[in-house]
Amino acid sequence: MDMAQQMITSAPVAPNTGVSVARLARVALVSVLLPALVAGCAMPRGAGLRSEVLRGTDTAESDVQVIAITRESLAEIQAWPIPRPERRHHWTTTGAAATSRIIRAGDTVSLAVWDSQPDSLLTTGEQRSVTMQSIPVSSSGRVFIPYVGEVRIAGQTTEQARREIQRLLEPIVPDGQVQLDVAPGSRNTIDVVTGVARPGRVELPEVSPTILSVLAETGGISSTLRNPLVRLNRAGEAYAIPASDLFSDPANDIQLRGGDRILVEEDDRTYIALGAAGAEQVVYFEREVITALDALSTIGGLSDTRADLQGVMVLREYPESLVSAVGAAPRKAQVVFTFDLTSADGLFAARRFNILPDDVVLATESPVPMINQVVSMIRNIGIATR
Repeated sequence: MDMAQQMITSAPVAPNTGVSVARLARVALVSVLLPALVAGCAMPRGAGLRSEVLRGTDTAESDVQVIAITRESLAEIQAWPIPRPERRHHWTTTGAAATSRIIRAGDTVSLAVWDSQPDSLLTTGEQRSVTMQSIPVSSSGRVFIPYVGEVRIAGQTTEQARREIQRLLEPIVPDGQVQLDVAPGSRNTIDVVTGVARPGRVELPEVSPTILSVLAETGGISSTLRNPLVRLNRAGEAYAIPASDLFSDPANDIQLRGGDRILVEEDDRTYIALGAAGAEQVVYFEREVITALDALSTIGGLSDTRADLQGVMVLREYPESLVSAVGAAPRKAQVVFTFDLTSADGLFAARRFNILPDDVVLATESPVPMINQVVSMIRNIGIATR
């Protein structure tokens, strides 16, 4: 551009016109460059204009649905089914109250029967008690007690089983007293698999521990994990909760049961940020729920000099099985949600619009900087009239 400007400046005057050749050259050059500049062809950009992105979406043939998000339209959107619901976390509320350990198959019990009667069938002479060690609980949940036979104790607490055995022994030792100890088997343990300092198997104590106490016993959550997610596998069901939510709300610190399995992993949910924003990158969820405004603030906000505040968009794909022509559902599989952040209505709506995993948050370019750049280039050429 500097060479062209020098050539134009040094050009002679056109004969018989009184107009310098330099000025005619400027006019000719601008007439060639201006259409391309206005069209943006010569402008490097990080994203399209709002009109470019939405071009063709208002036709019947378009396979993209466009919805302007306002507080009114948001109520309808929130009733839509959620794509990939398996990627949303949910936590169990059962087991919040402290409970006693339940005897299970595979446990081992030790039994002591005390009897002071001189003619006792169980004790002799100076002996006042008889001990039966390491009695396994069978797969059917039973233990064998001499003079009584098989007794089913699985599913009972230690105290309930003690009372039941003592009741069954009354015909033999009417004044007998029973002591019962239970050593947990594999079904009465908790496996902490990964994400803690000391993974391993934790025996279930007499009173069921909470999940935070078990995490503490195994050394706590690893400090190297980004946004750690605590997973609980229980009886064929899978639950998950961000560690921050587990720490902040005591109601989430549930009691554990035998057979529970705990895994602590990084939350792998992401969204993509593109366009005239502070960053263009794959962004990991920092907490369970991220709103549109949260997403923008996480990436450093919108560019002051490039972004179109009326052209912030969220692109989302729905499975075809959720698309419907009636009811609270998307009409097309590909949906573009648009936000006007120049209005209070748009800002409040963006604050309540939840970002889902795999969404694309797009900040479109404003046309104003492009126009300013065109004017600046024209001024540099020297076309401005003096």
